[in-house]
Amino acid sequence: MTTPHAPAPDELAALRHRYRLERERRVRPDGAAQYRDADAEFGYYAADPYTEGPVERGPLHDTVDVAVIGGGFGGILAGARLRQQGVERVRIVDKGGDVGGTWYWNRYPGVHCDIEAHVYLPMLDETGYVPEWKYSPGDEIRRHAMRIAHRFDLYPDALFSTTVTALTWDEASESWIVATDRGDAFRATYVVTATGTLTDPKLPGIPGIEDFKGHTFHTSRWDYAYTGGTPEGGMTGLADKRVGIVGTGATGIQVIPLLAEDAAHLHVFQRTPSTVDVRANRRTTPSDVGADREGWAHERRENYLRIVSGEPEDRDLVADQWTASAGLLEKLLPSFRRQGDRKTFEAAYEVADAAKMNELRARIEQTVTDPETARKLQPWYRYACKRPTFSDLYYPAFNRDNVTLVDTADTHGIERITEHGVVVGGMAYGLDCLIFATGFNVGTSGVHSGKLPVHGRDGVQLLHTWAQRGPRTLHGLTSNGFPNLIQMGPLQNASSVNFTHILDEQAVHAAALIAAAEAGGALIEPSRETEDAWLAVLAEGAPDHEWFHAECTPGYYNREGRGRPNGPNAYPHGAVAFHQLLEQWRDESVGEILQARTAPR
Repeated sequence: MTTPHAPAPDELAALRHRYRLERERRVRPDGAAQYRDADAEFGYYAADPYTEGPVERGPLHDTVDVAVIGGGFGGILAGARLRQQGVERVRIVDKGGDVGGTWYWNRYPGVHCDIEAHVYLPMLDETGYVPEWKYSPGDEIRRHAMRIAHRFDLYPDALFSTTVTALTWDEASESWIVATDRGDAFRATYVVTATGTLTDPKLPGIPGIEDFKGHTFHTSRWDYAYTGGTPEGGMTGLADKRVGIVGTGATGIQVIPLLAEDAAHLHVFQRTPSTVDVRANRRTTPSDVGADREGWAHERRENYLRIVSGEPEDRDLVADQWTASAGLLEKLLPSFRRQGDRKTFEAAYEVADAAKMNELRARIEQTVTDPETARKLQPWYRYACKRPTFSDLYYPAFNRDNVTLVDTADTHGIERITEHGVVVGGMAYGLDCLIFATGFNVGTSGVHSGKLPVHGRDGVQLLHTWAQRGPRTLHGLTSNGFPNLIQMGPLQNASSVNFTHILDEQAVHAAALIAAAEAGGALIEPSRETEDAWLAVLAEGAPDHEWFHAECTPGYYNREGRGRPNGPNAYPHGAVAFHQLLEQWRDESVGEILQARTAPR
């Protein structure tokens, strides 16, 4: 077993060489095109297994104040903050059967959040709830989303099992026409899109995927009717089954230990191993987190944001592996503040990175008894190349006799799927059940993919405008030519590992914009000059991380090995500074984007 240490220069050179070799083993010429959407002939992978079917109703042609597209945390936070501003008719529309977004869909065995619950779950102060676990199981998160929706009375006007198919600005009435797949064509004075990027499952484009005759499903649409059991395990339906799972990212890390316990035999098909750090989950009490103090959750959340954003902080309230390794997040978050000149910073960063990766590789050697399996599980890339994962159960699962790790790196993934199983390296693995833990179409919302066309002034489509000049916004939320449209999400604003915090700040801002427009009898629409000024802010001081991600192993962070280009995509000075900027702008400059209405209300 090796002992983690800060590597010497010759060791760093050897690591760089090893990382390049391991990257080349996995890069595919088709890049992100290796995946396919779960639609058309593969639409059954995206079907909703958690509701018996949409509630029968006629199409709606009424009018609401605000239509919120998406019922995940972004959508319900927007609804809640709008309620706090006194907005009456708020309609949430979501294709799921209830609120929750990602947490409505993700109900696979072992599902937990990898961000501490006391900072991840929003509006804890407002709802008086204290999470039961340091890292919440999915059911606790989903119930909290429902708690917020009930607390702010968001259910009466909500439309579930409904997909918005078009948004069209009507100049005569100065309102949006919202069309859906259920024949609805209702009007909304304002539209907030919170469609997220973690709801549409993606599948690997493996030859023969349609030929498999066994049972198959995606982890985000878990088939408990087949497996039996619950998110806690107990999948008795797999007791005599040969099960294969494709994908070893955050989902695979959580579900594989429970499948290992319940399946007759489990084959884990891995292209690139994740880093798996200590989880140490445990039940918590209110006193553990200081929940006896007013504003405790806000304080804890701000403390966490500052630490993972590289801001100075006297104490670490969460104290987990995210905060312990916060300095290594600099290549993911443009917000992180460098210390010293770039050359000195990068040298120190590489040493710290290598020491952490040595530590994680040593953990595998300590835990996995078979040397060959341990070797295949070791990650050989820089820490920020893939999203870190956390588990105390994952590596021990590979010590079981009924678990086989199949490394697919040398064939750049699974070669093909047959009627009876999977082929890798010319070897066939017979399976009764094949599960895809291949994640979602990250970074692509319905608006940005074109699945939800948005037509603004003069019928101009949003994507056509952006295709000509690139994305153009103010603060990532509003765009010229698309009045009263507010887009929540990661584009051209701030980001953090705790994205619910980011979404809540966006929701507060969206609600304040709508309140200001209502008070002034105005439309919300930035000028092109205002957009230009914001793009200039984003471009000035934008970090150069393109070189780093170009050297990374392929994954969704770097477009499957195609790189992560620099550009005006995020606020360069951090989430903390961005939230302060928004607050000051609301106090001093909100009038800049309020345009006089011409249509009667």
